[in-house]
Amino acid sequence: MVLVDTSVLIDFLNSRRNKAVRKFEQILEDGVIFGICLHVYQEILQGAASEKDYRQMKRYLDSQIFYSVQNGRESYAEAARIYFNCRRAGYTISSTIDCLIARTAIENNVYLLHNDIDFDHIKQTNKNLKIY
Repeated sequence: MVLVDTSVLIDFLNSRRNKAVRKFEQILEDGVIFGICLHVYQEILQGAASEKDYRQMKRYLDSQIFYSVQNGRESYAEAARIYFNCRRAGYTISSTIDCLIARTAIENNVYLLHNDIDFDHIKQTNKNLKIY
């Protein structure tokens, strides 16, 4: 099972070709179970260019599996810990949402497919994050 990050979905929806998109296309072809989380859902929808695009993306995203954090407030504390550990290791994560996405993947024991260097930095400080 794979949690697909915003960075991959944006590239996929915009027909950009890169390694992460090719992996996502392989996931689709092979029928691998994948999903998103609420943070990815919001990020994709807020990038809509028109009302029509918003409705189409919402309809598509609403049909996906959703992964959620499992431990309420403690999950957010652990996401903050991810950011803190990265900062201590010399990495500045550009979006705290990425820490929540990573924490969601960890808590659901799923792989994360991404095209965002922040997740590579998170992986350097958190061995529980599985990258697809």
